[in-house]
Amino acid sequence: AEAQISVWLRRKSDRFASPYKLRTAGEHPPGFGKSPNSSMKTLPRPLSDGELHELKRWNTPTIYNGWEQITRHDPGRDGFNLEPVRDYMPQMGPMAGYAVTVVCQPGNPQHKQKNPGAWSEYRRYLAALPGPKIVVIQDLDKPNLYGAFWGEVTSNFHRALGCVGTIIDGGIRDTDEMTAAGFKALARGTAVGHAHSCPVRWGVTVEVFGRKIKPGQLIHADKHGFLAVPFGEESRLLEAAKFMDSGECRTIIEAARDTAGRTPEEICAALDRAGTAFKQAAKKRFGRKGEW
Repeated sequence: AEAQISVWLRRKSDRFASPYKLRTAGEHPPGFGKSPNSSMKTLPRPLSDGELHELKRWNTPTIYNGWEQITRHDPGRDGFNLEPVRDYMPQMGPMAGYAVTVVCQPGNPQHKQKNPGAWSEYRRYLAALPGPKIVVIQDLDKPNLYGAFWGEVTSNFHRALGCVGTIIDGGIRDTDEMTAAGFKALARGTAVGHAHSCPVRWGVTVEVFGRKIKPGQLIHADKHGFLAVPFGEESRLLEAAKFMDSGECRTIIEAARDTAGRTPEEICAALDRAGTAFKQAAKKRFGRKGEW
């Protein structure tokens, strides 16, 4: 049995570094999901619960400002959504968690016919993963919206399994009921029905709103959009965001608001000095010029 599991894991292992296992509908290793003490529940996380809670105190643009100081990627093209996305619960504020990736296709009835147990299998996979979790869904029907993956029922059982919200490049419905469940949603649109919604694949790389996201990536999202933090860049994110936010308040913003009795030339000179001070502080801390 151990040899069978080893072979299965080698065949199905994700080519990207991720703490989540590749999962395809109808296939799983022997005994998967049967043990309440699955090792997936105890995988080390790059951030503590306290740090994740702190991340939620800032909006996503502030988190981005910190991330661009520490990333090895292009902050002008990477990490964030490249297409418009709507936050249907902006009053709930930002959400932060780790990506659980799913592919769906509500317009295709064959998926349910081929795997009638997909929902049950997917829930057991989901339950075994550590949270907090944000479910990131690619809808293969794009650009059409034949049906909603999300509604009152799905949001409630996902909430029960440690999910705080979703980013879906597809449809949702029952938005008031989803809000009442405490489940946040960023989506492409709404739909009246659910059509033939079910999870088709999960634990795979997905593409939503022009951005590819891998299972287990740290996600921060709010009414502005989302940031998918590349693996290995999580640990300094909170420190960098706090530093940049404090630096803005004590330099550029202070100079922009302390204008009483000053001439336009004096205000511009003060803003130049503040920008220089902010830039120097960021360069000293991160080796980069900062936002200004």
